[in-house]
Amino acid sequence: MNVQVITRDGKPEYAVLPWEQYQQLLKDAGQAQQTALAQPPLASLRALKALREQAGLSLEEVAREAGISPHYLQMIESGEREVSDVLKRTLARALQVSGWLDE
Repeated sequence: MNVQVITRDGKPEYAVLPWEQYQQLLKDAGQAQQTALAQPPLASLRALKALREQAGLSLEEVAREAGISPHYLQMIESGEREVSDVLKRTLARALQVSGWLDE
């Protein structure tokens, strides 16, 4: 099996494997095969804060990764600021989600 292990602070956190091997693992475990990606795309700005918190990331970490200030990110999360498509994609990448669809 071709598995890539991703660590955080020296401890294994994720295992990445080819899609076909993932599907086989699901089949062997008796679960229905999944045809869509496991991580849904970031669908709206309203989901931004929930996704960030679910990922265990602080406001400062995501803001730094996106190249914006934490205060600006907080205004985006609260709906006080509009964001460009470029910044939406940057935030999606910082949160490691598949994409960001317009509302």
